[in-house]
Amino acid sequence: MKLSHLTSYLESLAPLPYQEDYDNSGLIVGNPDMDVHQALFSLDCTEAIVDEAVARSCDIIISHHPIVFRGLKKLNGKTYVERVVEKAIKNDIAIYAIHTNLDNVMEGVNAKICEMLELENCRILSPKNGLLKKLVTYVPEDKAEQVRNALFHAGAGNIGDYSECSFNADGTGTFKGGEDTTPYVGEPGKRHYENEVRIETIYPANIESKLLMALFLAHPYEEVAYDLYTLSNQHQQVGSGMIGELEEEITEEEFLFVIKQNMQAKVIRHTALTGKKVKRVAVCGGSGSFLLNYAISAGADFFVTADFKYHEFFDAEGKLVIADIGHFESEQFTVQLLYDIIRKKFPNFAVRLTEINTNPVKYFI
Repeated sequence: MKLSHLTSYLESLAPLPYQEDYDNSGLIVGNPDMDVHQALFSLDCTEAIVDEAVARSCDIIISHHPIVFRGLKKLNGKTYVERVVEKAIKNDIAIYAIHTNLDNVMEGVNAKICEMLELENCRILSPKNGLLKKLVTYVPEDKAEQVRNALFHAGAGNIGDYSECSFNADGTGTFKGGEDTTPYVGEPGKRHYENEVRIETIYPANIESKLLMALFLAHPYEEVAYDLYTLSNQHQQVGSGMIGELEEEITEEEFLFVIKQNMQAKVIRHTALTGKKVKRVAVCGGSGSFLLNYAISAGADFFVTADFKYHEFFDAEGKLVIADIGHFESEQFTVQLLYDIIRKKFPNFAVRLTEINTNPVKYFI
């Protein structure tokens, strides 16, 4: 299939606007119109991963971490980043990264961690705001259902676990068409009064162009009246980290064993145990220290993440236990998550899991 078809599906699940400002998710190497036949999934994209893709006849690498974070000014093979890009281009292999945008969606990286730790009733730990907007439009009564359906089909009206959400109010609209108009109702040059329905619905900002196209196609008027509002509401389905609960509370020592076993962590750096039972657990794949206060405020007993610095461990202040399991260890199951997503959507497309451990951190045990 076309590379663009594959990446468009990934971006429908984890839209690029959901990535953090510092990130570089998306298509890094490759032509969107190229044909792809096999994908290789990995956490990182290294020279060894490109070699593996060549050896296994894969023409696209889908990694969690982007190989290019900052702009490249030269391509002369001086750094491993340059060498990876050069080798991929020479072998006609596309590189696609799905990083913090996958971290920030409900069914993404952190959901996989929750699954591995057998957590229930999971929700976003720190929902983002500024991602939602509201559309208001005015439709003649006989076409209101047609327009509503078009808006819902385009992706509007989703609030949490509810879909097709809208507010509707009856009213009277007025308009007078010019001499060259062909109005749906009324006559050119005469003021017309029409019973209309005011339809309000919310939508994620990244689908705005798609939503407006659906509105214009479904609305019967030549000139469609509509308003767009930016909302400060939190998007409960998008944000950093997650928090969930164990089916039954257990001791802190028992939960440390669960983490070590289920997350395949060789080492767990943790703060002093508090002596309390563990029921509520916060998680964040990768570097999660910025979420510590959110985890404390949410009443978490444990915070499972990575990359805590020495002095940041003091910030727990005995309110919870920080369990730093390592960056690679916290995100390693993302590869399986991506594999399962593509395998389910495109059962006839060949997908391969990397056989290389790209963790740059080694342990002497």
